[in-house]
This record gives sequence, C-alpha cells and structure tokens, in this order.
Amino acid sequence: MSTVLARSWDRVASLLPARADFAVMGRNPRRDLLAGLTVAVVALPLALGFGVSSGLGAGAGLATAVVAGALAALFGGSNLQVSGPTGAMTVVLVPIMAQYGPGGVLTVGLMAGVLLIVLALLKAGRSMRYIPAPVVEGFTLGIACVIGLQQVPNALGVAVPEGDKVLVVAWRAAEEFVRTPNWTAVALAVGVAAVMLLGARWRPTVPFSIIAVIAATLAAQLFHLDAAAPIGDLPSGLPVPSLGFLDLSALGSLLAPAVAVAALAALESLLSATVADGMTVGQQHDPDKELFGQGIANLAAPLFGGVPATAAIARTAVNVRTGAGSRLAALTHAAVLAVIVFAAAPLVSRIPLAALAGVLLATAIRMVEVGALRAMARATRSDAIVLVLTAAATLVLDLVYAVIIGLAVAGALALRAVAGQARMDQVDFRADLPGEHSDEEHALLAEHIVAYRIDGPLFFAGAHRFLLELSEVADVRVVILRMSRVSTMDATGALVLKDAVEKLNRRGIAVLTSGVRPGQRRTLESVGALDLLRREGREYATTPEAIAAARAHLHRTGVLPATPDTAEAVR
Repeated sequence: MSTVLARSWDRVASLLPARADFAVMGRNPRRDLLAGLTVAVVALPLALGFGVSSGLGAGAGLATAVVAGALAALFGGSNLQVSGPTGAMTVVLVPIMAQYGPGGVLTVGLMAGVLLIVLALLKAGRSMRYIPAPVVEGFTLGIACVIGLQQVPNALGVAVPEGDKVLVVAWRAAEEFVRTPNWTAVALAVGVAAVMLLGARWRPTVPFSIIAVIAATLAAQLFHLDAAAPIGDLPSGLPVPSLGFLDLSALGSLLAPAVAVAALAALESLLSATVADGMTVGQQHDPDKELFGQGIANLAAPLFGGVPATAAIARTAVNVRTGAGSRLAALTHAAVLAVIVFAAAPLVSRIPLAALAGVLLATAIRMVEVGALRAMARATRSDAIVLVLTAAATLVLDLVYAVIIGLAVAGALALRAVAGQARMDQVDFRADLPGEHSDEEHALLAEHIVAYRIDGPLFFAGAHRFLLELSEVADVRVVILRMSRVSTMDATGALVLKDAVEKLNRRGIAVLTSGVRPGQRRTLESVGALDLLRREGREYATTPEAIAAARAHLHRTGVLPATPDTAEAVR
C-alpha cells in the first residue's frame, strides 16, 4: 500500500512546477514584462467578447482571463502559453448555456478541470499528437465560421434570438434587422473589423484591436450613439470564490458536456503549445504538465464566475512574437487584466457590443488560413474529404462531434489506403528449389505447386480479399505461402488465413507456409491457425524447406515418381 501511495505521489510531484521553471523567469524579465503587457492589450477585447458570446457576460470573460490565465501559466507545461476564454470553447458553451443555464456552464468547467487532471495523471498528453492535420484545419475553419455567425446579432444591433444553433440564430437576427435596421451598430462592427484587418497588414506589431475598440467607444460617447448598446455594468473586482452554483443532482446529466469541454481544452491547449514550440528555438512543452495546468485553471475559474478556459493560439503567438521567453509574460498578462478589472471597470463597461462583435469578426477571418486550406485540399482526395466533413460537422453539429467524425473518417480512409498496399503475388519458385532438378522436373512441379508471396498488412481492412484469391486457386496439389514480408497481422487476418487453408484442404490442396515472423505466431496460434498448419508439418522457417516438403508430398502421394533425393526431403 505504501509503495502504491509513493508512486502516486511521485506521479503528482512530476506534474508540479519545478525550480527550473521559475529560474527561467529571471533571465530577461524586462522583455517578458513588455510581452505580457502587449498580450494583455490584445486579450482585453477578446476576453470581453468571448465572455459576452458565451452568455455569461463580459465579467465572466475577464475573470477567466485573470484566474485561468495566471494558474495555467504557473502550473502548465509551456513557458510561452497564454490561456483564457477562446472562440472554440465559446462554440461548445453556447448550447450548454441554452440548456443548463449559467450554473450548468460553471459546473461543466469544474468537472472538465477534474477530467483534465485525470488525463494528466494517466499521461494522455502525448496521444494528442495523432490528430491528423486535415481534422485540425477542418475544425479550425468550422470554428471561424461559428464565431463569425455568433457575432451577427450584436453586429446588427438586435437582441440575441433564442436558439442554440448558430445558423438559426444568425438567420433570425438578420430577419429582425430587416424589420428594424440599426446601421449604427453595423458601422461600428464593420469599422472595427476593417481597422484590425487592414492595420494588421500595415503594422503587424501594433495592437489595432484595442485602438479600434477605444475609437468606437469614444465615437459612441461623443456623438451620443444610443443605438450602440454598451457592455453594461462590470464588477469592480473578482467575486469571492464560491461553490454556490454547484448542483450535485445535475452532475450526471452534465458529464457528457464536461467530457466535451475537457476534450476541447486538451486538444486546443496542446495544439497551441506545439505551435509555440515551432515558433521558437529551444522551447519544448511537457504535454502532461500542460494538461495538469489547464485542469487546475478550469477548477479555479468557475469559483470566480469564469467560463471554462483553454490555451489561446492567437494570444500565444503574440506572446512569442513580442519576445516572451518565460512564464512571467503570461503571468504579467493576467496581472494587467486584473488591474483593469479593479481600476477601469466603469470605462470598460461603456464599450459598445457592436465593437466587440467587430473584434471577433476580424478574429474569425484571421483564423482562416486560405493557403493552408488550399494546400490541404490539393494534397489528396482523402485529406479534402476529411477537411470538408470536419468543417461542416463543426458548423451543423458541434465541435466534439466534428472531431469524432473527422477522426473516424480519417481513420477509415487511412485503413483503406493501408489495406490497398497489401498484395499477394504468384512467384516463381525455381530459385528456391533445393537439390538437382531438370527443366522437365521443374515444369512438372510447376503444374502441381503454386507459390504466393504476401506483402504488407494482413488485417481486417483487407484480409477478405486474400481469402477470395486463395479460395479460387485450382488445378494444383500444393500452395506455398511466403509470409516473411507480412508487415502486420491481426486476429481477422489470422482467421481469414485459417479459413482459406481449411477450404483448400477440403479440396485436397495442401497449404505450406514459410517465413512466419515470431510476432505473428502468437496471433496465428490464438485462432488455431498455427495448429492447423503444424498438423501435418506444413509450417517452415524458410521457402526452400517448404518447397522441399512440397516435393516430398507430391512424391509421397504418387503424383510424381520417386527420385533418389526424395527420401532426404524435408517432411
């Protein structure tokens, strides 16, 4: 018992921050502080906007950015990661909010935090690297479309219609706008988006999002644009931590949404960390620590009224590009946002919702990498299919279903491609024929013996094709299967091979195998195929031994006349 506890504690201790993580923070603090300040300026409108989009309000977005941003930076597995509310998470939260209300969203965040910590303890972080690129690109495109559609009501200056499907909500908002147009809101949203998109091309290092939001807010105040609805009152500080939202009776019904949120948080965080590593030299994240840090962040954020959080790829990229080298930058970002919450809440509350909609519309547009999508679509037909299906499922269903569908389709297409590489070719066995033999004898043997070489995998996706080919063999007495080039074999492949051997045996055709690898013997033995082959000594290490045994079988059954060397043939 003590040994188990010791091992468990060692596993937990390996996920906690180490002294080296903090030592890096002292190398260039000035650069990290400047990077953190820059990221905070970029993150402020995004945190407000995603808080509003989730349905819990701008204050929830700020609380998430502060609490989750600080804890994920402290406990995470990357020195460069910046966490907070994100568009992808908002996409998942909207239907949860519609069905379960604010308490349900906070409970889901708490449960997702526990699940992320469990994944970290199970060392599941490294498994995320197996997500195919078309799936990632597909749901990124789908997320961008959903984020854009979510902003339609605020961009048009109409009340958000009821519903949890973004296509339906956007359509209803457009209908309401046609009845009562609000061109002020449209002008603010389009203006903010245009400033961000054009400014990013002109001066990529300038935070045009905050400039555009300030300009829109000043315009609304100076010109008394009553049609531009503001965010509204914000709390002048973080609320006291509370579990008042927790309803134990609802945990069962919220488990599925919590799994979806945890899966998304893990996927997006590890993807973001991988992107950050690729943008630098010498940085390498720990995926299990990153899951642990995100788990701690999502455990704490709901206590302060925050929505579930994940690492933000865009904010992480800004952090890297502005020179961040340690966790101090992400911690500074959270501290600056905390100061804004405490000191500038009355000013922030005057920001028009349409301006935030413009920020998120520009963000959605910038998420779409046209070049990457075009390259992925042109790579192979399978990649294009996976990309389109994942994007469509994200838009019509939800992100988790989209990832599952994308993975399932990608896996099926990959299995089909691998199965297509498997071959079974008839080969000439003259070079492997042992002993002296004339051309006449070889010709006579060739009438009664056929040899096949199996290349590639023999598994469920393509095994039945071999059964059909083997079953159609006729007018011979012996079939030799050369299996040294079989790359992998599963139980289905072994069963198909066994069925083929039994069918041939019933027709009086002996089946001999050669070159079975040690790793495949266990599979063959588990389904009884190896016993079947060994019953009459028909499993051999090399092809010459199998051919010698085939000659001996033909002489023994009287098909061929006896020769002096047949007595020495392998039996």
